[in-house]
Amino acid sequence: MHRSDFHFDLPESLIAQFPSKSRTASRLLHIEAQTHQAQDLQFTDFPSLLKPNDLLIFNDTRVMPARLFAHKATGGKVEILIERLLDEKRVLAQVRASKSPKPETELILQDGTTLTVIQRVEQFFELQFNTEQDIQQILQAVGHMPLPPYIKRDDAEDDLNRYQTVYAKNLGAVAAPTAGLHFDDDILQQIEQKGIQTAFVTLHVGAGTFSPVRVDDITQHKMHSEWLTVSESVCQQIQETRQKGGRVIAIGTTSVRALESAAQQTGDIQAFTGDTQIFITPGYEFKVVDALLTNFHLPESTLLMLVSAFAGYEHIMNAYRHAVAQQYRFFSYGDAMFIQRLKKAH
Repeated sequence: MHRSDFHFDLPESLIAQFPSKSRTASRLLHIEAQTHQAQDLQFTDFPSLLKPNDLLIFNDTRVMPARLFAHKATGGKVEILIERLLDEKRVLAQVRASKSPKPETELILQDGTTLTVIQRVEQFFELQFNTEQDIQQILQAVGHMPLPPYIKRDDAEDDLNRYQTVYAKNLGAVAAPTAGLHFDDDILQQIEQKGIQTAFVTLHVGAGTFSPVRVDDITQHKMHSEWLTVSESVCQQIQETRQKGGRVIAIGTTSVRALESAAQQTGDIQAFTGDTQIFITPGYEFKVVDALLTNFHLPESTLLMLVSAFAGYEHIMNAYRHAVAQQYRFFSYGDAMFIQRLKKAH
């Protein structure tokens, strides 16, 4: 397939620039499993779509305030977007400056903390913090929430809370697992009271999630790398769900990527910790996930390709046309859709 196959016309007015008034105040497009008919619901209807024995799997990554503003000793302005924590002192980051900094260049943050450029690593830079302070403390003090490039405004105080899931735990992401942003404590409690099981994986979403596909032949696209962990206990819960005839429901494409990566070696889900570059496109055989809650994704993006693989290319493109016509809100702070895996005809 070609990148252009995943194009759709999206009015700029539908790109959500701010979160909804409350987390659950968004809309929910439900694509019915058998008929593929679109149902226009509210997110508060989500628990009613769940069945006994279903298992919801959330990504508990925590977004870092990963955008930093600095200057060189010469005074030149620098913007830093941390991609990954390497250890207690070193990070991998994107660096924007009028001239790319050379190794040994010092960058000075707003609070006076200095960073040294160690080396270039492909499109990133390895930077070292020259301080006794913990990197996380520095980020909390001077870092900004790394809002996606299609949100055309500066981050605000509200984003510290709203661009983070209520169950975020493990610090390391530079983008939120956005399907999870719709859940508040009340709706999680409703799900628990229905007896629905939940589990957590961690996948630290990288800035590469926003990287456009630049080749028309999508098989030539080089996927970005992200770190994840799926525990033995989660694998056990999935096996028990299967035995009971329940569905494994991924909350967000990052949960899909984590679970399917953990099943890559044998076809069966196994505990896994490490990096993944899994690129899911139509034709991919899903091994773990049965249903998916996800937001609406960018035209021609790897995430739109993933959901097309999951629920069927024609069905998804039709659903997106419906969402545009019904003026759903798109992308990170937008509305959600609930889809089932396309069953192969035998």
